[in-house]
Amino acid sequence: MTDFIINSVLKDRFMVLLGAIILAIGGIWSFKNMPLDAIPDLSDVQVIIFTDYADQSPQVVENQVTYPLTTAMLAVPHAKVVRGYSFFGLSF
Repeated sequence: MTDFIINSVLKDRFMVLLGAIILAIGGIWSFKNMPLDAIPDLSDVQVIIFTDYADQSPQVVENQVTYPLTTAMLAVPHAKVVRGYSFFGLSF
């Protein structure tokens, strides 16, 4: 099989040269049209959990939603910072 490939390449030098030129042109075209992200996003992954607990005071939202959620999120592997905020009827 290898002998066949070598012999056919030696016999048809024009086709090999034409194929190499086509591949080079395709590579140059791909390189010029490749999208480039010049400034990568190096920030940590953030997850925002928004809960709506309508018509409740911040203390009730803190005790029943925000605190249990933040303590559960502390158990996530590789978690660096967990913050919780409570407002009137809202928890972040």
